[in-house]
Amino acid sequence: MNKKSDFWSFLIMITLSMLVLAACASEPDGAGEGASGDEVQTGGDLVIATVSDAVSLDPAGANDVPSFDVQYNIFEKLVKYDQEMNLLPSLATEWETIDDTTWEFKLQEGVSFHDGEPFNAEAVKVNLERSLDPEVGAPASYLIEMIEEVEPVDEYTVHIKTEYPILGLPAHLAHSIGAMISPKQIEEDYAAMENGENPGSVINANPIGTGYFKFDEWQTGQYIRLMKNEDYWDGEANLDTVTFKVVPEDLTRIAELHAGESHVSNPLSSSDIDQIEQEEDLEVYQQSSVSLDFLGFNMNKEPFSDKRVRQAISMAVDKGQIIEGVTNGYAQEAVGPLAPDVVGSAEDLTGLEYDVDAAKELLAEAGYPDGFSTTLWTNETRERTDIATNIQAQLKEIGIEVSIEMFEWGSYQEKINNGEHEMFLMGWSTGTGDADAGLRPLFHSDNHGSAGNRFFIENEELDELLVAGLQELDEEERFNIYEDAQELLVEEAPMLYIMHKDYLMAVNTSVKNLEMLPTKYLLLKDVYIEQ
Repeated sequence: MNKKSDFWSFLIMITLSMLVLAACASEPDGAGEGASGDEVQTGGDLVIATVSDAVSLDPAGANDVPSFDVQYNIFEKLVKYDQEMNLLPSLATEWETIDDTTWEFKLQEGVSFHDGEPFNAEAVKVNLERSLDPEVGAPASYLIEMIEEVEPVDEYTVHIKTEYPILGLPAHLAHSIGAMISPKQIEEDYAAMENGENPGSVINANPIGTGYFKFDEWQTGQYIRLMKNEDYWDGEANLDTVTFKVVPEDLTRIAELHAGESHVSNPLSSSDIDQIEQEEDLEVYQQSSVSLDFLGFNMNKEPFSDKRVRQAISMAVDKGQIIEGVTNGYAQEAVGPLAPDVVGSAEDLTGLEYDVDAAKELLAEAGYPDGFSTTLWTNETRERTDIATNIQAQLKEIGIEVSIEMFEWGSYQEKINNGEHEMFLMGWSTGTGDADAGLRPLFHSDNHGSAGNRFFIENEELDELLVAGLQELDEEERFNIYEDAQELLVEEAPMLYIMHKDYLMAVNTSVKNLEMLPTKYLLLKDVYIEQ
C-alpha cells in the first residue's frame, strides 16, 4: 500500500473506528478441511532451519527479526496484520478514538495467558507501562513513547491517552512492543530486577503469552521449541510442536531438507533456487517485503563523519550488479530507505546515481585522493558475505581497501549497538508498514544504538521532520513531510541504500498452509504436515 489514496482510506478506517467483531477474525478451518479443501492432518513437529538464533524472547528485550519471528507465536498484541498489511482484531475486538488524544479498545473476553492468568484491561495497562519503563529499556519503546496513561475502564475496556493526536497508534501496537505478557510473570521479572538481575531475565527464560503456541525449550545457539497451546481461545494450532533450529550455513540447511531433518529453510539463498526447483518434494516460497538491505556508516568515526565520503561510496557501488549477482534479481534497487509498499514512501525520489568518476572527485575533495583503508562488518550468512565481497571489489576501484570481518548474530548486534564498527551490512523491516517505523528508529538522534540508529546520525532538521511526520494528521502534509525527510536522507547518505529484496524459503511439499508476512514473520497456526 503506497498510494496516498490507500493511506487516506486507512486513516478513515481508523478514525471512524474499526468496529470489527471478534467473529470476523480468522477462524480455524471447519470440517477437517484446509483452505484448499484437503483434509487437515493434526500433530507432528515442524522443524524450521533458520539462519540466526533469537537474541531475546522478551518482546521488550529485542529489536530483531529472528527474535520477533519466535515471539510472534507465543505472544499476541491488541491488533495484528494480514499479508496485505491491513490491521485486524487480535486481543482487541474493536477500537475507536474518544477524543483527539484518547483511544478506546474493547478486549476479547475469556482469554487466558499460558499460566492461567486472565487477560483483561489491567493486563494491558501493566504491559504497556512496562514497555515504557526506562528501567526496562525496551529498544522499540519509541513506537509507543507518546502514550501518557493507560486507564482500565472496566474489565474488558481500556483507554489509552497520548501526549498528542496520533492516528497511527493501532498500527504501532501491532508491533512486538505491544505484545501481551502474563502480568504475574512481569511482577516476577521486576522482583528479579530488584535482586540485581537484568530486565527480562525471567521472561526470556520462560516467556508466557496468550498465543497458539507455548514455550517449551531453548538450547542457546541450537534450537527453540514451542508446543501447542491446547487452551488457545481461538482454536488450537494443527501442529504439536514447532522447532526453530539454528543452522547458519545455507548449504547445510539445504542438506537438512534433503535428509528430512527439517521441513523449511529460512531463508533460501537465491543461488540455490534452481536446485530446489528441480527437487520433486521441495518448493520455493517467495514473499515481497517491506524490508531494506543497506551498508551503514558509523558517522562518529573518520572518515565517515564527512558527507562527501559517504556520498562517494554510495556512488561507487553498482547496486544492480549486487542484485543480479547475489540475489539473481529477486530484489528491487533501493533509492532511499523506504520500500515502495511502505505508507509514506516517496514515489519520485531521486537517489545518488552510480558514477565512479564523480565518486573519485568527492573523495579527493574530502582529502582522500588515493582512498583509504577501512573495515566492513557483517554477520555470518552467505548472502551477506557475497554482498560484502562485491562491495569490497567495487570500492577498490576508487582506492578504498576494505577488510571484511564476520560475527555471530548476537555478538554482531551488541558490537554495532555499541558503535564499535566503521561500516556494516544489515537489513531493516518496517514492521508497521508506515514511514514512521522505517525512518524514526533508524535516523532520529534519540535512537542511537539498539533502537536502530547505528549510524549515530544527529541532524536537527531531520529530527524535526520525523517528529512532525509522526504527529501530522493531514494526509497531504504528512506525505510532504516524509518526502522532505527522504530527500534529506539521500543527501546525508548515512547508509548506502542497496535493495528491497523478496523473502525466499525452501519448503518441503508436505508442509501445507505456511504463510509469511511482508515483515518476514511466519504464520504457523494453520500449518499442518501432510503424511
